[in-house]
Amino acid sequence: MYNASANGLAEAFNKTLCNLLRKVVAKSKRDWHERIGEALWAYRTTCKTPTQAIPCALVYGVEAVLPLELQIPSLRIAIQEGLTDDENDKLRLAELEAPDEKRLEAQQKLQCYQ
Repeated sequence: MYNASANGLAEAFNKTLCNLLRKVVAKSKRDWHERIGEALWAYRTTCKTPTQAIPCALVYGVEAVLPLELQIPSLRIAIQEGLTDDENDKLRLAELEAPDEKRLEAQQKLQCYQ
């Protein structure tokens, strides 16, 4: 805990975050603090090989809605907007129960990957 280099997971994430920041930061490299949100969004919405899952989906139980999907409506958004209140409630309840199953699946895939 006091020796950051001993924490392999934190070091691996920091390396990935630095690589992402290099890609989104301007040439001056002085606006990294303004662009860190974009880098984290990219990390959280990308499928990871070891778990075969998206981190955002594992935490919240649903995939993130991309900003582009709001401007150009996707099938997923169109279906959700066409639901009645009761159907929407049932869908949300099913989504609340799904994260535990997704996490268990991801954990099994991670063990197989290792």
